[in-house]
Amino acid sequence: MVSASRVQLSGLWGRDAECLAVRRLLDGAPDAGAALLLRGEPGTGRSALVAYAHRHAGDRAVLTGAGLAEEAELPYAGLQRLLDPVLDRAVALPEPQRRVLCRTLAGEGCPAHRRLALSTAVLRLLAVAARERPLLCTVDDVDRGDRPTADVLGFVARRLRHLPVTVLLTAGADTAFGGVPQHRLAPLDERAGTALLADRVPGIAPAVAAALTAIAGGNPQALVDLAEVLSPGQRRGDEPLPEAPPVDGALGRGYRARLERLPADTRRVLLLAALDEDGEPATLVRAARAAGTTVEALAPAEAAGLVRVGPGRVALPQPPARAVVVDGAPLAERCAAHLLLAGVLDGPAQRLRRALHLAAAAERPDPALAAELEAAAADATGEDAAAALHRAAELSVEPRHAAARLVAAARHAWSAGRPQRARRLLAGLPPGPADPVVAGRAELLRGELELRCGSPSVASATLLAAAGPVSGADRLAALGALVRAGEAVCFAGDQYRYAEVARRVAALRRPGDPPAAELMASLVTGAAATLRGDHDQGGPALRRAVVLGNRLTGPALTPTALTCAAVAGLLVAVDNAAHRLAGRAVELARAGGELSVLPRALELRAIAEYWLGRHEAAADSSREGLRVARDTGQVNSAGVHLGMLAVLAAVRADRDASLRRIREIGEGPAPHSRPRALAQWALAVLDLVDGRHAAAAARLTALARPGTGRGQVLIQVMATPYLVEAAAGSAHRPAAAAALAVFDRWASSTASPSRRALSARCHALLAPRGSAEAERRFRDALRLHPGDAAAFERARTELLLGRELRRSRRPRDAREHLHAARETFDLLGLAAWAEQATTELRAAGESVGGPDLSAARLLTGQQLRIAQLVAEGATNREIAARMFLSTRTVDHHLRNIFHRLGIRSRTELARALS
Repeated sequence: MVSASRVQLSGLWGRDAECLAVRRLLDGAPDAGAALLLRGEPGTGRSALVAYAHRHAGDRAVLTGAGLAEEAELPYAGLQRLLDPVLDRAVALPEPQRRVLCRTLAGEGCPAHRRLALSTAVLRLLAVAARERPLLCTVDDVDRGDRPTADVLGFVARRLRHLPVTVLLTAGADTAFGGVPQHRLAPLDERAGTALLADRVPGIAPAVAAALTAIAGGNPQALVDLAEVLSPGQRRGDEPLPEAPPVDGALGRGYRARLERLPADTRRVLLLAALDEDGEPATLVRAARAAGTTVEALAPAEAAGLVRVGPGRVALPQPPARAVVVDGAPLAERCAAHLLLAGVLDGPAQRLRRALHLAAAAERPDPALAAELEAAAADATGEDAAAALHRAAELSVEPRHAAARLVAAARHAWSAGRPQRARRLLAGLPPGPADPVVAGRAELLRGELELRCGSPSVASATLLAAAGPVSGADRLAALGALVRAGEAVCFAGDQYRYAEVARRVAALRRPGDPPAAELMASLVTGAAATLRGDHDQGGPALRRAVVLGNRLTGPALTPTALTCAAVAGLLVAVDNAAHRLAGRAVELARAGGELSVLPRALELRAIAEYWLGRHEAAADSSREGLRVARDTGQVNSAGVHLGMLAVLAAVRADRDASLRRIREIGEGPAPHSRPRALAQWALAVLDLVDGRHAAAAARLTALARPGTGRGQVLIQVMATPYLVEAAAGSAHRPAAAAALAVFDRWASSTASPSRRALSARCHALLAPRGSAEAERRFRDALRLHPGDAAAFERARTELLLGRELRRSRRPRDAREHLHAARETFDLLGLAAWAEQATTELRAAGESVGGPDLSAARLLTGQQLRIAQLVAEGATNREIAARMFLSTRTVDHHLRNIFHRLGIRSRTELARALS
């Protein structure tokens, strides 16, 4: 994916990398030619980039051409149109070259043995044309025109090194020109798509723009086509969005023009390929044979860019192409094609595909076929199951059957990360009295969609109301709804309402409940007690939930159940267990394609990694969570991941990155919501790093007001160590003391050494300066910090103790701790914190200089530590384990180290550090 730049100069949103590549092509030495091939799907902006090159051609003369499908069978037609403006210069060519060039472009053809002479003549002609001033030669859609022209242009593009000629070509995504530099146009990401729509189709809500970008697959033209057909309600986000770009948009019209030029036989096989979305070549071969033709008939469609034929898959390039092919066929032809495909799908593993094709050809309700679809969908998941159940609902005769199948289809669509499709399916429920259980399940799903993609306040009300009707038939589903209602009230900062959730759960609890039900009940009971400060009751219930989570097996072992257990683990500070549970939830969600729960699982894994001191790993988790949340329209989870990334960047003292993430959160979340609280925490950490203690304390004090039940108490508990550090010795000291009392009650109930270490450090900061109590508390904290697992927090304690000793006029004792802090901060690559330790060392009377090694001057602290471990012979996996990083992060740093030091091997690195 590519992003919108901070300042858009090109008018091509999300195409800064491509514009830069074009500018570099044009900014080279005037007498040194170059070439570039831009590859991409239709609608990705290839033609716009050619126009961009023309605008920035400067003093160059410009020759421009384009590949035309209408002339694809006319050899050298494209070359003739391109060179026509300079053909009068051919008189300067040697006679043999002039003769072959003129005869070829006059339509006399070019024998195979003369093609080298022709290509050389074209190269020589361009050189002659460029004598007066440099020449820019652009050919758009070179792959759509005649092949001989493309061959000549490829020859020329490979031989421009010493000529004042620049060649820019564009072609489809699969086109290759050996020896010609290439750049593939990537899909736009959410930021670029939103920026494009704000420029081209203003008035679309940001969340809608993000969803449209995903629906369009990041294709700029498809995105604009989609936006232009939205109703006012769809633009606001009040109505479900289309599932695909319109077939009558600009992109669809382009595909239709290609389709209309194909032979009838080709269109027949192409329709089969479009309808068989699995794209198995063997299926298409059998279906084509049954239709009285062969797959070889696809060749013209492949040349036109309407289909890709690979060794294991036959696929159409984009959804609009598929839609154009299908919609362009008469209904009778479509039905016949579906029946042909159903006829060749005869194995047990193909039951669902066969049923779907039969259903697509059905002309009226068919209860037997609907039942077959429902049965086949039982072995499927995600969008396949959703499609089957949706069609089963359409074929149902009984409204109650249709309703149940629609709700099940919506559940599968949501599980696959398609919230808009899920909402659309729910909106299609038949009118009139509904089965209470089916209606309740529909409301449960609406509430879950609101929790992840809409208003948490609406979600909690919806889930609480819907839990009752389903509790008699499906108590497990009712408990799940109540767990999510509790999550919703906490997300919104309304945890005073959690007590109601706990009362409802207690009423549903039964002796001998299955493990999944007992896990959820234990979580809610324990969380409710923890929120009201009753850790004696809350702790055992939460630990019970963790134990149950570790014991889950069979159908009960789901990502959702594991996330419940992970939440419980975080609340009782068993960080390693919480990390294992959340990590297992992530693995299961990925493996099962359950994109609806993956961002939440990654949230919990990131929080566990934060508490374990694995900040780089936490950032990796939140980056992945943010990407998935945005791709699946989960704006609330995206806000949490942005908040975590802002906090982690602030801890690294990376102000720009932190503020960028905070800006991305925006004003959408409610004032008391979790993303806004995380943003305030991040800003407070930045204030603290910059020495603005009062501002930091004010921000953190506002996160929760004791006794009101509003705000983000859990975030404030996590941020308490920063609040106490900021507030010590200021007007906010009483608020810090109150927050510390809450933190203490929780920390003492968990028996977690890391929490008790933080508590001891906080008490040291609030103790009288220079007192024996302050030093004792600091030393208690150092004793309690759990080794390397809390390297950052231990280093902060060393820094604060060193500062305390230095201010107490004990510089020698201070320097010992300040050196330890500085060394750790350097190892972790935290330059701002290391500078604080250095400043304190200087204040303690020590002259502090930087490392002498030239490599050290070129590397960050973290990079230097990784380089040293490599020099000692450690593998990337061993380095990751020692520094609490992911192996991917170590790989990334090592590539940067090699680049900065200008080396290529681990042996050279060891030599550089020796």
